[in-house]
Amino acid sequence: MSAGLHVIFGTGAIGLATFDALRRRGRTVRLVNRSGHAPVGAGVELLAGDARDTSFAVDAARGAAVVYQALNPPYSQWSQQFPALQAGVLTAAERAGARLVSLENVYMYGRPAGRPLTEDRENNAHTRKGRLRAGMADELLAAHRAGRVEITIGRASDYFGPRGGAQSNLGDRVFPAALKGRTATVLGDPDQPHTYTYLPDIGEGLAVLGEHPDAPGRIWHLPNDPDTRTTRQLVRIIYRQAGQDRSGLRAVPPLLLRALGLVNPTVRELLEMQYQFEEPFVVDSSTITSALGVAATPIEQALAETLGSYRPEQDRSAG
Repeated sequence: MSAGLHVIFGTGAIGLATFDALRRRGRTVRLVNRSGHAPVGAGVELLAGDARDTSFAVDAARGAAVVYQALNPPYSQWSQQFPALQAGVLTAAERAGARLVSLENVYMYGRPAGRPLTEDRENNAHTRKGRLRAGMADELLAAHRAGRVEITIGRASDYFGPRGGAQSNLGDRVFPAALKGRTATVLGDPDQPHTYTYLPDIGEGLAVLGEHPDAPGRIWHLPNDPDTRTTRQLVRIIYRQAGQDRSGLRAVPPLLLRALGLVNPTVRELLEMQYQFEEPFVVDSSTITSALGVAATPIEQALAETLGSYRPEQDRSAG
């Protein structure tokens, strides 16, 4: 399997992190997205098309040993686009006889209710997006049980890291501010413990799920540092690493978020997910570490590497 073709649907932050992990292993990778453009350099096969078009998806996955589903439609278009995107990739993997590795989040579990989230947690989503993700996961696992296609699922918490951008709570609103000594902005209560998953660890975890013989037929939480900190604690570390004596942090007030949601569809979709920051939100990933040997990058190292990716090019070259 490892010597075969690996096809990644989606070239956002997670798709590219998976690409990096596979290329470190010397694997042959084909990328698939809508635009036909991705920051991967010359010599990488890249196909442009819409995975909702089943015939295109099947052609894009032709010859694959492993297919990775890392697609993520616009947040406000999940209900309209996500099920069809997954259906296209699922059919493509089935026709190719490939293992399908699907990246998911942890929305389907619902509120933590004072307990860490583990893979054996029942789905108890109370949000539209959580119920959608639960139904999509059930569809994949049913296909595996029916023998249609070999399936493995990797779930990540809120991500951060190089290429995390504005979609990451620990992204464009935090690292540039730390480098300039300005006030960072985050969503939710910054004083609640919250699990963040490092993007390179997501890529590494998905690459392992693509090849490990024990991975199929199961849900795996992708590796997180087990020492869960609050968002404020993480921001303080970032400012210290940036050489700042003090850290500035403000949280977007819930009333302002609601007001913005009246005119911004993406912000409107964020509102129902704010429960994740109202109490400790801890995602346990000890199973993938003990069973498959995939451990998280220590959080301070991960933050330092992310901060380095935000430094001006001349500073990185000098470093």
